[in-house]
Amino acid sequence: MATKKIFRISITVLLILVMGGIILYPKLKPLLSKEENAQSSMRMAGSRANQPLMASGYVLVPTEMSELRKAVGSLLPDEEVELSFETSGKIVGIYFDEGTRVKKGDLLAKINDRPLQAQLLKLQAQLKLTEEKEFRQRQLLDRDAISRESYDQISTELQALQADIKLIEARIAETELRAPFDGIVGLRMISEGAIATTQTKIVRLVKVSPLKIEFSIPERYAGEVNPGYPISFNVDGFTEEFRAKVYAIEPKVELETRTIVLRALYPNKNEELKPGRYASVTVKLSQIENTVSIPTEAVIPEMDGEKVFILKNGKAEQRNVVIGLRTESHIQIKKGLNFGDTLLTTATLQLRESLPVQLDTLITNQNTVL
Repeated sequence: MATKKIFRISITVLLILVMGGIILYPKLKPLLSKEENAQSSMRMAGSRANQPLMASGYVLVPTEMSELRKAVGSLLPDEEVELSFETSGKIVGIYFDEGTRVKKGDLLAKINDRPLQAQLLKLQAQLKLTEEKEFRQRQLLDRDAISRESYDQISTELQALQADIKLIEARIAETELRAPFDGIVGLRMISEGAIATTQTKIVRLVKVSPLKIEFSIPERYAGEVNPGYPISFNVDGFTEEFRAKVYAIEPKVELETRTIVLRALYPNKNEELKPGRYASVTVKLSQIENTVSIPTEAVIPEMDGEKVFILKNGKAEQRNVVIGLRTESHIQIKKGLNFGDTLLTTATLQLRESLPVQLDTLITNQNTVL
């Protein structure tokens, strides 16, 4: 009986343990899995820690840097004027075709000058008689046949007639509209037969070769740009880059923008560029030779400054740097790096001090001009 009782108790305990295991197993399984995963992660991390990080870099060599200053400029004609008459009257002739080329001195338009021409003929007739009278009076004066006062009177009369003729000729010239320089005339603003005054615009004359490029730079560069300084500029619709030279600098700084206005000259021999267009101007400033320059992406900004990583003895080494001139793609390093250092340029977020690094790409020669 005792044996049967012990057997029943054993069976009962075994059943309880089995049932408890069935009930508790779903709850204990996630905990066991997490522990296994943690152990696996630790093993993988330990394995990765022993593997070097792949990165790219290049050896630092002396370079030349130039700060490229961008500015918006305007293309201006070399000469431009809206032509008007110097006097009033009826237009009796227009002698140019719109949009054509004219030479300096070409007659473009004419105002009625008949009354002035009649006055000129009258004065010229009087002048002829007065000149003959002055000739006879001078001969008589040479023989002391007349007084000096009589001769001076006719001489003064002759000079007055000559002055009147010059005045009429000048007034006749005012009735003629002539080109003041070589250029291209635009669209005329008046028709033949209209009454023109000194305020009436007749036509615009433009000289497009050469062209002027007007732009501004910050005042701090005032001492770096002088007449003859080269610039380059681009214009929408043209793939090529155009080059010009500064020829004039405004002597005063613009108070509102704190900039200096400059003008450069472009030959425009083929007249491919038209005045009035915008231009994207590039000026090379602050040229520095034999300096350390690195790609912008290699610099890691921090609260207390900037840092970079170099490769030394197969491991990453942190260097705090002092930056200087900036361009679109590179930064000058004033302090912290030396020529010959191997700079790490990729995987910068994964780099740590003394982390093993293996180079997948190594550049040993840079461009000498950035």
